[in-house]
Amino acid sequence: MVEDRSFGSRLFSVVNYFLLAVIGLLSLLPFLHVLAGSFTTNAELASKPFIIIPEIWSLAAYEFVFSTNTIMRAMLVSIGVTLVGTAWSLLLTSMTAYGLSRRDLDGRRVFNFLIVFTMLFTGGMIPTFLVVKELGLIDTYAALIIPSSISAFNMIILRNFFQNLPDGLEESAKIDGANDFGILFRIVLPLSLPALATISLFYAVTYWNTYLSAILYIDTASKWPVQVWLRQIVVLASGLDGATSEDVPPPDQAVKMAVIIVATIPIMIVYPFLQKHFAKGALLGSIKG
Repeated sequence: MVEDRSFGSRLFSVVNYFLLAVIGLLSLLPFLHVLAGSFTTNAELASKPFIIIPEIWSLAAYEFVFSTNTIMRAMLVSIGVTLVGTAWSLLLTSMTAYGLSRRDLDGRRVFNFLIVFTMLFTGGMIPTFLVVKELGLIDTYAALIIPSSISAFNMIILRNFFQNLPDGLEESAKIDGANDFGILFRIVLPLSLPALATISLFYAVTYWNTYLSAILYIDTASKWPVQVWLRQIVVLASGLDGATSEDVPPPDQAVKMAVIIVATIPIMIVYPFLQKHFAKGALLGSIKG
């Protein structure tokens, strides 16, 4: 028989739920404001400091954003770079993390030190650009993927996760005749889905938000990802301010909010499918180093 909870315990739960609800609401309100602002007129945005439900609904901002097929092509570029880049980075990160998680690997400490060193000191923008240029990757989609193939932070999380797996699994697999690749792809990775889901989300967000790399390495406008084109749209909309008087609200406010929504929605669609693995995977890899 379950004993009744004490008054203090119930009070703590009530206060805890109340505070979490308030924090969640405060976190949600800015997004609701941006979403509502993208569906209203600039006059209403100029007259009200905060909007949750528009009085006048308008699709003018989205019509401006999607006025040509350019944005749709850019969306396809971003989706392709995100899918291919995430799969590529996950493969390389998993293989590197598994190798460095093996305690019998010669030079393991040296390799770990060199990888951690890159988290503190990097080559910088110009040396990285020169390397990409010498590799012949300028104005190619590979320039958006290869320089960001492995994140040292993600690799360390995955390496720590692999180290927490029982050693008996690998020993049993070796007795059955499995090699290192068989152990990794048939045993280790299927048992690491929470961590892999977390790392995949990290990489997907990074590739989806690619902006600086595209500016530096991509010369052809048709190869620009969506983030670059959305920036161009914002600049174009902001440029319209010079043709307005002080009595006319700026025409770019709703467009800017629509741009934020367009750039955010795809990742928000993916996140619910990974949510059940996200918290667990983020914590398991940080238990020990």
